Amino acid sequence: MRIELVKRKEHSQLMALLSPLIAVGLTALAAGIIFAVTGHNPFVGLYKFFIEPLTQQWSLEATIEKATPLILIGCGLAVCYLSNNWNIGAEGQFVVGALFGSFLPVLFPSFENAATLPLMLIFGAIGGALWALIPAILKTRFNTNEILTSLMLVYVASLILDYLVRGPWRDPDGYNFPESRIFSDAATLPDVFGGLMSLATPITLIVAVVLAIVLAKTLKGFEIRVMGESPRAGGFAGFSSKRLTIFAFALAGALAGLAGTMEVSGGLNQLLPVISPGYGFTAIIVAFLGRLNPIGIIVAGFVLALSYIGGEGVQSAMGVSNKIASVIQGLLLFFVLACDTLILYRIRMVSRRAPSGEASHV
Repeated sequence: MRIELVKRKEHSQLMALLSPLIAVGLTALAAGIIFAVTGHNPFVGLYKFFIEPLTQQWSLEATIEKATPLILIGCGLAVCYLSNNWNIGAEGQFVVGALFGSFLPVLFPSFENAATLPLMLIFGAIGGALWALIPAILKTRFNTNEILTSLMLVYVASLILDYLVRGPWRDPDGYNFPESRIFSDAATLPDVFGGLMSLATPITLIVAVVLAIVLAKTLKGFEIRVMGESPRAGGFAGFSSKRLTIFAFALAGALAGLAGTMEVSGGLNQLLPVISPGYGFTAIIVAFLGRLNPIGIIVAGFVLALSYIGGEGVQSAMGVSNKIASVIQGLLLFFVLACDTLILYRIRMVSRRAPSGEASHV
């Protein structure tokens, strides 16, 4: 007996719309079971994980802060995945963007004027794009697997960051701690809306809306969708898969690098050996939970941000492991992919001894 997946001729549009909600519900159910198995009240755990972060101002502000880089990175990854390019290295592009964006306040601390922050954001986007172009060029020129190359470059970027903050970029007045100097006011993102969020959040929302319009209403968006669904048809239309690969990786890297610069110039205000709790990897879940649609990604980003704040909440209040957030994030991705698979495919059980025509369908 073996299991096969057979593509459905038609699939339910209603189920496709409800799939993310079903995945979130199944994740909550699985999280409750985890709390119960570990000896904790599942209802209290679910409340503290999913609801309590929305009831207090400080936790709401923290949720917005966590959601911002997830949304921005997720939007870039959506372009890659829609065009059938599997960029798994957004975490490394995030880190390199932060490094490129930080060289002004770190190496030229006296450079303080109105151009400081815009230049940092531009340099951060350029850095992330350049780092993302490495797996893109390797794929288009040498046909290497972009999943492996982009993922391996994450660790290279992390080691470069660790080396710099412990060596050449370490704060000379920091009592030998592995950190850069504190950024000046000119290099710090200002808060808006009474301190509820930093300027990074409005920038991110604007980028998401513009990208949604580009994907839905422009020729470039049409090219991305066609090449992702049928490269052969795209070739007949005159589209180049190699040029699109370069474009998709560069855009995703630029947005990840921009997110990295805004993270270190906002919440952290300096470089540290670790500047990300895994935003680049979590953004993969955000992209798929948002159905690879920038507007959906905005909602998904806030849902995943809750997992960070909720994970910290159950850790401090209930003594649950600090890895619980990662487990629940992984379950969410599993259920999203499982729901999408069952919507697009049906399961067929095939007996090894029976003729092929005697298969049973589920």
